[in-house]
Amino acid sequence: MTDPLANSYYAATAQAWRPRAFDGQDCSCDVAVIGGGYTGLSAALACAERGFSVILIEREHVGFGASGRNGGQLIPGLRWSASELEAEFGRERTDALFDLCWRQNRVQARIANHAIDCDLKTGHLEAAWTAKDFGAMQREAEFLATRFGYQSAVVAKQDMANHIASPLYHGGIHDPQGGHFHPLDYAIGLAKAAEAAGVRIWEGERAHEITDTAEGLGVITDRAHIGARHVIDATDSWIGQVEADLGRYTVPIMNYNIATAPLANADALLPTDAAVADSRFVLNYFRLSADKRLIFGGGERYSQTPPHDIAAFVRPFMAEVFPQIADAPIAYGWGGTVAVTMNRLPHIGRRGNVFFAHGFSGHGAMVTTLAGELIAEAMAETAERFDVLADLPSRPFPGGKWLRGPLATLGLLYYALKDKLG
Repeated sequence: MTDPLANSYYAATAQAWRPRAFDGQDCSCDVAVIGGGYTGLSAALACAERGFSVILIEREHVGFGASGRNGGQLIPGLRWSASELEAEFGRERTDALFDLCWRQNRVQARIANHAIDCDLKTGHLEAAWTAKDFGAMQREAEFLATRFGYQSAVVAKQDMANHIASPLYHGGIHDPQGGHFHPLDYAIGLAKAAEAAGVRIWEGERAHEITDTAEGLGVITDRAHIGARHVIDATDSWIGQVEADLGRYTVPIMNYNIATAPLANADALLPTDAAVADSRFVLNYFRLSADKRLIFGGGERYSQTPPHDIAAFVRPFMAEVFPQIADAPIAYGWGGTVAVTMNRLPHIGRRGNVFFAHGFSGHGAMVTTLAGELIAEAMAETAERFDVLADLPSRPFPGGKWLRGPLATLGLLYYALKDKLG
């Protein structure tokens, strides 16, 4: 399809990748994977490494969705803080979640194992929009250090200039375990590693339905019926097009990014070259690219229609944070859909031999790779770690097919208004 949101810095600078078309060969395998984002690619790769034969189907191209157009921020953990998880789920479950989602940096491991060239940098800064937010960050940093021995650096307001040339923030937390990267290059790197492990990738091939008959599981695509022992649905924002009932668990939010032209003062804007995300509900997030552009994400829209001029839509958010580059040339403007769950925790599970993972709620750059690998573990009959994520609570949005989106939008607008009121 023609993508009106494809004017992406990542697409313009990605490593070489030729399209992988339907090969017309035998359509049976151990594992059929639907979706060529991080979840599907990492699951396909991990399954192939365990000796399964794998076919991966992608309607567009690998990394087409959020995996290839996100802000490139690598943030350990989940959307809930560790202290929130412990208050809700208790000590034992939080220990298991922390070991997986904070200590297991599977993205960094994959990059190292497969020599993926994706501009990986270390360091992530969470910036406090209010003094109250900074107080909460301090308490969380102390909790992480005391409870888990997890070290991050509290940055007082007067020291924020060491990290960011903006007066807006009341302090922050610098996490050296986080970082940033070129997200599409990472997706392509995973795809190349998966092919090297034996995965067959079909791009430009739409999956219409997962079938479960007396003859076994299968996936119906535009030009084939793939018989499989296991199916992995990793379509995230589009999951409702394959499994309508799972589509009830998320709503789509449109998110937009810009990339400036290379900046002579780039290093002065972000002296430690950390990725930054602030503490607002509708947050700003930004970082420097390898060629010294500012990549900035700001604002959300709950309509699926993108703004006529993405650069003009995002520029005011950038100018608020960095007035010194308010008029900087913007070379790229793009966007995409984020699938958000009711509680902002991912929805992961299985139904028989059909596995699914979606709803990463804008916090998926790291946990998607983990989710794919845990699905492969569970498929190999070692489900203990998979169950840690699969047991997270989830429920569908109210309102049915027609009202689910509008009702969710009202809730999101409420929190956006709280941002503005402080």
